[in-house]
Amino acid sequence: MRTFLATSAIALGLSACAGQVPAPAKPAAAAPAPVAAAPKAPQCWNGDAGAFMDVGAKASISGVAVVCEKTSDGKNAQWMGAKH
Repeated sequence: MRTFLATSAIALGLSACAGQVPAPAKPAAAAPAPVAAAPKAPQCWNGDAGAFMDVGAKASISGVAVVCEKTSDGKNAQWMGAKH
């Protein structure tokens, strides 16, 4: 019985070694880094129209007159009540 277990263990070990895949070839030179896209201007989402609107655009969202204005940090925009 011990001989059978020892033989099984050796056979299992050898088959595990034989089944390994060789290391992949050295990769080609790295591709150049992609050029960063220019930052987009802030926009406001108009759910009624299903589209983004540029800063300064006026719209009527759910019956309320609004204008797309930049936030104080200048990185985003939001709908603000239109001043009459």
